Amino acid sequence: MHPSVSGLLVHLTTRPRDDRGDVPGWVMVTLMTAIVVAALTPFVSDELRALLARAFAMVSG
Repeated sequence: MHPSVSGLLVHLTTRPRDDRGDVPGWVMVTLMTAIVVAALTPFVSDELRALLARAFAMVSG
């Protein structure tokens, strides 16, 4: 293997990685989803229960 190619391969495989990810973004998405669900629950709880009851009735026969 040519020395410049092997040097490039060593550089690409040994470079430091940032494994932290986008934790603040995921926290924000989770928090916003929980807030939306909590805000809508009082308004749609009866309809959601009816919808789930119909779905379970259809599945169970």
